Amino acid sequence: MSAQISLSRLQMFYGELDAALLLHAILREEFKGEAALISSFGADAALLLSMVAEVDCGTPVLFLETQKHFPETLGYARALTRQLGLTQVHWLTPDPEMTSRIDPKGDLWSTQPNRCCWLRKVEPLNRAVEHLGIKALITGRKRYQTPERADMQTIELDDKGIFRINPLALWDKERQKRETLARRLPEHPLAAKGYPSIGCAPCTAPVSAGQNERAGRWAHTIGIEDERKTECGIHLPAGDVVNWSV
Repeated sequence: MSAQISLSRLQMFYGELDAALLLHAILREEFKGEAALISSFGADAALLLSMVAEVDCGTPVLFLETQKHFPETLGYARALTRQLGLTQVHWLTPDPEMTSRIDPKGDLWSTQPNRCCWLRKVEPLNRAVEHLGIKALITGRKRYQTPERADMQTIELDDKGIFRINPLALWDKERQKRETLARRLPEHPLAAKGYPSIGCAPCTAPVSAGQNERAGRWAHTIGIEDERKTECGIHLPAGDVVNWSV
């Protein structure tokens, strides 16, 4: 069966399912032992982590430990891992040899943010997916977050042949907040300090009331790249990031 036919079948049978049922189908039926969750352990990560843990707490969770995170994020990741009983959290770090060669001073983020993201996120994720034999990646992306995500489907197929499962794609911010509160999940320590979307410390700033929640991400890139950076690259087509490593 071709990948495209498989995508059509998955969308036909599961594309309209709500998040919990979709996760069960992916983790217990279609991709048992071959699916993983990408988690930033950021401001809104707890909900999806909790939902995945309810289906299978042994699901691999891929955390891109870029070595540039806020200390609060690292502490939050450890606390949530314990609270939710997650047993397969992989802290993916950049390749040491590559880092010493490409970013010896650790300041690549300030001059070549795309290349920094490739080094610290895209390359480690690609390496882990291959090593673990992952066929489907679960993400926490939502349509309301950016214009680029506005047409996102709950089940997609990327250009590397890996299925992208987006259980919360159709959820709005209010529904997410209600469900998070109902589950009594802890809030990221920086969320109350004006950080509704949290990435690496050098590339994340607090936002003002009324701003888009991702307005604080890569704000420093205005004038550095051809246009302001809005994605780290792990959710972009491979062709769009092919030159980031050079």
